[in-house]
Amino acid sequence: MVATLAFLQIPSPPPSKSSSVSQNSDLLVVPSTTKSAVSLSNFNNKSWLSVSPLHVHVGPAATLPFFLNPNDVALAAGGEFGILEGRSLALIHPLVMGGLFVYTVYAGYLGWQWRRVRTLQNEINELKKQQDSSVVAVAGDASAAAAAQPSSPLQLKIQQLSQERKELIKGNYKEKHFNAGSILLAFGVFESIGGGVNTYLRTGKLFPGPHLYAGAAITVLWAAAAALVPPMQKGNETARNLHIALNVLNVLLFIWQIPTGWDIVLKVFEFTKWP
Repeated sequence: MVATLAFLQIPSPPPSKSSSVSQNSDLLVVPSTTKSAVSLSNFNNKSWLSVSPLHVHVGPAATLPFFLNPNDVALAAGGEFGILEGRSLALIHPLVMGGLFVYTVYAGYLGWQWRRVRTLQNEINELKKQQDSSVVAVAGDASAAAAAQPSSPLQLKIQQLSQERKELIKGNYKEKHFNAGSILLAFGVFESIGGGVNTYLRTGKLFPGPHLYAGAAITVLWAAAAALVPPMQKGNETARNLHIALNVLNVLLFIWQIPTGWDIVLKVFEFTKWP
């Protein structure tokens, strides 16, 4: 009783002469959502407290133990989420990431082909400069002499590179690379986070280690490489080289992460059930 009154911040009554309360006592505490007043009267009577319905305000101090309850910290891994904790959902992450690894290599190929379009034009321009500097004016009918002579190796090289560049332009590699990078960024970030969420659903915790750290680094590299696109579009060669370097590092981390990912897949088969 004293503890209840202390919690409700109601003054304690004076000591009663009798250690027991009669059955006719109207002592009643009823919690309610309506505001009420508490009247303290007739302390000398056995029915000394008359309480109308109370409005009890539970403060942070009262609710804090609920949030700190160790049994409620990890609600996962106990079957509460049903199929979300099963093997089917757990296997989505390795399957998607395996596909994204192949797609990363493909996006790199598209980017390299688009870069080849630009570098080929630079090579052609340099060869044309060399050709112009090697032309010597001769007396007489220069055009007839030129027609009688076969094309020079320099001229043949220019024609070959020009034809290769035309074929690459037909491939529309610039747009394909941009679209592939956008898809890779969206699905990669989504599934990287989704993999961690799925692990928590199944086990109630995460497991810091090489696979988790490498996955986080890959996600960051995806975002950093995408952030370099605006200066790349303006012709910043430093941004282009850094973009390539970040993606090469990304692929290497992906390859290094495969063995640890395979170990996790084996544990999924060991500790989970269908579906």
